[in-house]
Amino acid sequence: MTEGVHPNKIKDWIIIARTDWERTRRNLMEKDISAAGMFLQQSIEKYLKAFLIQNGWKLRKIHRLDALLDEVVKFKPELSSFQDFCERVSAYYFADRYPPFGSLEITEEDIEKDLQTTKDLLKVIFPEENLNG
Repeated sequence: MTEGVHPNKIKDWIIIARTDWERTRRNLMEKDISAAGMFLQQSIEKYLKAFLIQNGWKLRKIHRLDALLDEVVKFKPELSSFQDFCERVSAYYFADRYPPFGSLEITEEDIEKDLQTTKDLLKVIFPEENLNG
């Protein structure tokens, strides 16, 4: 861990990421696919930022997962295969939050698959994180 970064700061990011993960699952159960996608994007964003902050990255206001992943890959090159995934899930946030981007044709199956892909990504950056259940 980088000197000067308090462990609680990382824990706070992870707690919020888990909360967004649970919101994803809850919205999925309620068949609000758009909200599920938006909260999934938010969860991944916070996990990626937690990892980056832990590694000395200076926090920036950015929501694009693919851009965050570019930074993560500097520490974990094996995650470059998640680039297309991060680009796609980034669109969930923008489509839900900004009307000019319109709605996406995402399905419950898309979100279920993306939840599993997210777990695969997290196994590399936070192997102790358990999102089962």
